[in-house]
Amino acid sequence: MSQAILQVRDISLSFKGVKAINALSFEVARGEICALIGPNGAGKSSLLNVLNGVYRFDAGEIVFEDQHFHRIDPLGAARRGIGRTFQNNALFKKMSVLDNILTGLSRHMRSSVIEQALGLPRARREAEAFRLRAQGILEFLELQAHRDVLVGNLSYGLQKRVELGRALIAGPSLLLLDEPMAGMNAEEKQEMARFVADVNRDLGTTVVLIEHDMGVVMGLSDHVVVLDYGRKVGDGTPADVQANPEVIAAYLGVVNA
Repeated sequence: MSQAILQVRDISLSFKGVKAINALSFEVARGEICALIGPNGAGKSSLLNVLNGVYRFDAGEIVFEDQHFHRIDPLGAARRGIGRTFQNNALFKKMSVLDNILTGLSRHMRSSVIEQALGLPRARREAEAFRLRAQGILEFLELQAHRDVLVGNLSYGLQKRVELGRALIAGPSLLLLDEPMAGMNAEEKQEMARFVADVNRDLGTTVVLIEHDMGVVMGLSDHVVVLDYGRKVGDGTPADVQANPEVIAAYLGVVNA
């Protein structure tokens, strides 16, 4: 197996002739936390949509777990071990925390709708196995006390943690996090950063995340890739990108201005 769990090779993506991603290449090492940073409109979320199959890219290839892809769809990405969260919580507000987390396994069910409706043995065994996995996620993310609470009644920070749990329950080897700390106060950010670090360290999950808070990025990440107008302008350790003049001009200098 390659040391790189993910290789992005000359990926390009356009919308009505406008380049969202322009011949982008970089690698993510197995077991690291890689941050994608850059100004709004740099192509970061579009890249995550490419990686989990929401968008079909125009050119290039993705190599994931040593398999080469010129096209992938969300179901195929999930089954191959790519998990994803989104900028805006895509949760079911009138369902409980437990049931929301269980929806993360919907694409992995093997029993048929008829088996589930009739309560046949395979469906019962699968449902029990899924509930045990969900219980483990609840404990890992310290959500046991909220297990039966409707998600719509939770604080924003807890809702983001539920979404993280839903992405984790299928056991992804690569987890894509789209601004997991957006809209949080300092305490909530610190807590979420701790959970992301725990996911990486304790579960062995490789993480690619988009984040605008440079304090979080520099403290949490092993590797930083900087985008500007769909092209890569920086790629290295947090210290490397902080010292890169092109990165400062494109992003860090703007933030600090």
